[in-house]
Amino acid sequence: MKKKKTLISILLLFLLVSGFGCKGLSSEEQQAIKPVRLNYWTVYNDLGMLRKFADEYQRQRPYVRINIRKVREEEFDDLFVNALADDVSPDIISINSRDINKYRSRITTVPDSVTVANVSVSDSYTKETVVTTETTNMITPRALKSNFVSVVYDDVVQDDQIYGLPLALDTMALYYNKGLLDSVGIPVAPENWEDFMESIKESARFDSDGNITQAGVALGTGKNISRSFDILSLLMIQSGVKMSQGSAITFASGLSSNNENHPTLSAMRFYTDFARPTKEIYTWNEDMPDALESFVSNKSVFYFGFAYDYPIIKARAPQMELEVVPVPQLSPNEPKNIANYFVESVVKKSKNQDEAWDFIRFMTTPEKIAEYTTGARRPTPLRTQIEEQSQDIILQPFVSNILQAENWYHGSDKESAEDAFDQMIGEYLGPYSGTKSDTQRKIEIIQYGASRVQQSY
Repeated sequence: MKKKKTLISILLLFLLVSGFGCKGLSSEEQQAIKPVRLNYWTVYNDLGMLRKFADEYQRQRPYVRINIRKVREEEFDDLFVNALADDVSPDIISINSRDINKYRSRITTVPDSVTVANVSVSDSYTKETVVTTETTNMITPRALKSNFVSVVYDDVVQDDQIYGLPLALDTMALYYNKGLLDSVGIPVAPENWEDFMESIKESARFDSDGNITQAGVALGTGKNISRSFDILSLLMIQSGVKMSQGSAITFASGLSSNNENHPTLSAMRFYTDFARPTKEIYTWNEDMPDALESFVSNKSVFYFGFAYDYPIIKARAPQMELEVVPVPQLSPNEPKNIANYFVESVVKKSKNQDEAWDFIRFMTTPEKIAEYTTGARRPTPLRTQIEEQSQDIILQPFVSNILQAENWYHGSDKESAEDAFDQMIGEYLGPYSGTKSDTQRKIEIIQYGASRVQQSY
């Protein structure tokens, strides 16, 4: 029956586009159902779910065709800039929540309402085509703040305007290889940082020359840990560091050689100790492979990642006894997490903005978000769906502290900010033989890192 309805929709679309079936329609009605092609560029969204939504939407509005293209994140910016210059830009794009200010001048905000056409065929003997227009109110900032988790509002609302809507959210959790954990005699995964450090001490393995043969976890370095920016940010936030305030970068504020226990210094010290051979928790270094590669190759016991990583790990290591738990907390009574996700927005150059925003509205209704997050196994951005997802053994670690998730970077060049963190980590780890105190040297490294992040705003 579903296939039959799809064929009918395709036939109706053909008739409408060809001009058949439009007999008796006024010029206004014919203008309302003129063929619309929406080009949609996405990066990490589940293509199968998006195409399912596109098919459903096209059955409602058969004059609309939605072409979905998956673009590699590292290629997106160049392709998008070139498409804009050539006047062939997409209508809808997925952008990282940290890239909103980067693309702010190129995307539109959610309008107050959209007006689109509905097409149906009457039940009369003549099978007359019936065209009606429908104006639908869009979500307001107030409604968004009430329905979505706090980090979404903080990210997408500027000057009381909404710059995009998410299909899902993502937070950090701790993956582990249960088989490797069992092999070293650790019965349960750690729940806090103290237990985590003990697990690393017991699970790291070295050869007679001191080379790491089994890492406890990929922590302590920058370049070979793709999530280093998120992990270090998480540690700073859990330590009570105010990362930014408005457009000012503040994680280096208050650093002083008289205060070696400044929370930013404490977080940096803790993070880099995992890559210092002189420390008990030494388990990683700059010569190790990529963090994810090490984990899927059974060379690391733990891995800090997002829900997006789950199907990747399962595909690359199908035999692994994979488990996930919430990230360790410094203060369990005040949990903190980091958010990293994408939102859907409409390009300013789109000639079909009402249809584009209406399709995004269609995808981000509570029912469709529930369908998407269930099908794609991603954490929900909606408050009302958190409890249900908490019963899902895979999603529970990601939604357990989703209400406390933060995303502090709102600049215009997150890649430069991430590079600044990697450089800061590398210099912090490096040897020093100067005349300044080691604490002062480390303070200056952090201050310089903060200035580089500030330049990316």
